Amino acid sequence: MSDQAPAIDTTIPHSARVWNYWLGGKDNYPVDREAGEQFLKVFPGIAQLARSSRAFQERAVRHLAGEAGVRQFLDVGTGLPTHNNTHEIAQSVAPEARIVYVDNDPLVLTHARALLTSSPEGRTQYVHADLYDPELILEKAADLLDLDQPVGLMLMGVLGHVQEYEEAVSIVRRLLAGLPSGSYLTVSEGSNVHSEENAEAQGEYNESGAVPYVPRTPEQIGGYLEGLELVEPGLVSVTRWRPVLRGDGPPAEVDQYGGVGRKP
Repeated sequence: MSDQAPAIDTTIPHSARVWNYWLGGKDNYPVDREAGEQFLKVFPGIAQLARSSRAFQERAVRHLAGEAGVRQFLDVGTGLPTHNNTHEIAQSVAPEARIVYVDNDPLVLTHARALLTSSPEGRTQYVHADLYDPELILEKAADLLDLDQPVGLMLMGVLGHVQEYEEAVSIVRRLLAGLPSGSYLTVSEGSNVHSEENAEAQGEYNESGAVPYVPRTPEQIGGYLEGLELVEPGLVSVTRWRPVLRGDGPPAEVDQYGGVGRKP
C-alpha cells in the first residue's frame, strides 16, 4: 500500500461512496445516501444499473484471467471494495495474478488497506493517484506489475468524470501507451440513450456539489476502444456482454455500455 491521503470530506457526495450505497454497501455517509436517494427518486433503475455494471466487470475479469490468460491487472478508479473485487475474480481463476488498484478517495484508501488482501500466490497493491496523471499511475504500478508483460487495464465508470471528451480519450491513450502488445482494456461508462429519467437524475446529481459525471453516447464510449481488437460481442449495453442467460431472450439493455479490446 502506498501514500498518505488527504482527510475524508463528508460534506459533499462522492461518486465512489454513492455507488457503494446503490450496491447495498455500508461505506458511505449521510450526504452520499441523500444524493443516492435523490437520484433513485428520479431514476429508480440506477441501482439495477450499478449491479449490472458490476456483473459485467466480473464477467470481463473472468474472461481475461481465463480464456485470455492475463495475470496482471491495473484497476484505475476502483471505488470502494465490495463483493467480487477484481483481485478476487482474477485470483479465483489464476491464484498467482497480481492486481494494482488506483483511486484518489481517502475512504477508498482506508478500506483498501484493510480489505484488498491477496491469495498467497498472488499480490495486490493500492496506489493513491489521480486519473489525470497516467504516467505517474504507470510508474507506481510498475512497482508490482511487469509492464513488459500483458496487463488488463480496467476503467470502470471513471472516464465520465473527465469533463472534456478529448481529454478522457487522451488519458486512455496514455495509459495504453505504457502497456505492451497483448494487453487488454475493459471499459464501462454511463450513457443516456434509453432513459430520460437517468439524464434528469444525473443533471441534478451534478448540481449537488459532487464531482460531475458526463454520460456519453455509445459512439463516444466506443472511441476509448478505437485501435484495439474488440472481444466479441464488442461494445454493447453491459447486460448484453456475454451474459449468463436465464429465461427467454437476452437481458434488457441499460444505460451503461461496456466492452473489452486487445492491444495489437
